[in-house]
Formats: sequence, C-alpha cells, structure tokens
Amino acid sequence: MTKLLIADDEAGIRSLVRITLKSDAYEILEAADGKQALALAREHHPTLALLDVMMPNLTGFEVCRALKSDPATARTAVVMLTARASDADLEEGQVAGADEYLTKPFSPQALLRKVDEILGRAVAQ
Repeated sequence: MTKLLIADDEAGIRSLVRITLKSDAYEILEAADGKQALALAREHHPTLALLDVMMPNLTGFEVCRALKSDPATARTAVVMLTARASDADLEEGQVAGADEYLTKPFSPQALLRKVDEILGRAVAQ
C-alpha cells in the first residue's frame, strides 16, 4: 500500500486533502506541524509527502531538506502545498529538494492530477 503524508497546521486543509485522496490504495498519515511530519516520515517512509510551507516547529522547507538529506527518506517525493507562491518561495522549494509546488487555494482535481503524476513517476523509478 502506498503511504502518503499530509502535513499542514490547518486541520481543514488536512481534511480536504485526505478526503480528496481517500482510496483503498493509500495509507494516509497526518501531521499538524513540521516536527511531527518529520517523525512520521522517518518512521513510515511515505512514497509522497504533501507539506505546507508555514508550519509550527519546522517549516515545510526544513522538513523537505531533512527528508532529502536522509538516505532512508531521500526517495520520498515532496509536494509543497502553500499560499506562498512568489518566485523566491518557488526557488527556496527547489533548493530544499521539493519535487513539485502546488499553491493554495487548489482544486481537488488539480491535487489528484499532481499526486497521480508524481506517484506514476515514483513507481517508474
């Protein structure tokens, strides 16, 4: 079963993402802050992590950098989910190792397409 990690300090966003991605094919893990997200990722090794940028304790960028620099989690695909969409934010996401960037507000269909695209790439590797 494919493991997905949703990390956002807003419960409503986590719920929307969870409902959008709900499938028998996915085990969905949820974190309310960056520290919890990193701990869950290190314990469960998700195929994909959907990270909010602005979270308590550790930002999504910090979590992404930690995941990508750890051999045990380096293959985890990371999508940054954020309202921060300036060129500087996009560049910081790339430098941190994010695979994709999806800006809020996003449509459930756009999220599904992005996840399908990334998981298709992950399976092909």
